[in-house]
Amino acid sequence: MEFPAYLATMPMHAITEIHGEPGLLARFRLEVEAFDEPARERLTAALDLAAELHREDRRVREPYLNHLLRVAIRMMHHYQVRDVDVIVAGLLHDAVEDHPAELAGPDTAGDPTPAALAALAARFGPRVARLVGAVTNPAYDPGRDRHVQYREHVAASLDREPWARVIKVSDFTDNGVGVIHTVGPKVARSAAKYRPLVPVFRDLIARPDTPLSAPVKRHIFAQLDLAEERFSAILDQPN
Repeated sequence: MEFPAYLATMPMHAITEIHGEPGLLARFRLEVEAFDEPARERLTAALDLAAELHREDRRVREPYLNHLLRVAIRMMHHYQVRDVDVIVAGLLHDAVEDHPAELAGPDTAGDPTPAALAALAARFGPRVARLVGAVTNPAYDPGRDRHVQYREHVAASLDREPWARVIKVSDFTDNGVGVIHTVGPKVARSAAKYRPLVPVFRDLIARPDTPLSAPVKRHIFAQLDLAEERFSAILDQPN
């Protein structure tokens, strides 16, 4: 399949709508050309594992891999991230949460999450596993509101992992700013889940130890503003 010469400058949701998964894969390959060969090999290995684990997963109208590609591309292109561990963790940020048993292997007894993280550490290094662990949701108390527990987990987990903030805000941007690309009841559910997180991310990104440049932080703040506008448009409709 041929893609336009300006693919490298197209908004990612435009690539998704027009070219689908093949277009996002082509854009990912364009981004990784900036890395040396060992880095490209690690990134390709992470992409291959993500594609295998999420091969049957979908997000409403699209393959789940599209979301993972957009998270990684956003970090490379818009956030100017060149830390390969962080991009690998971005590609695999839902792997342990969604497919722990596949990662852990058939002989794992009990909760497969620790074994799944150990498998990632063995393959990609302990730092990648730690970053994925920081953005993996824990088991929630069924007696408490899940959204409240989710916000508590995000704030606490990202407080101690500055690079995990970068992964999570890219994930949040894809889910939050991208909420207008979702259809059906999930639109309002997502807006209600994510709107209270906007001030949490503002605080986390503004911190001096968040490893992003000032222009990148300004870009993220603008994206958070846009997400908040969209959440309000969805949730604050007059009766």
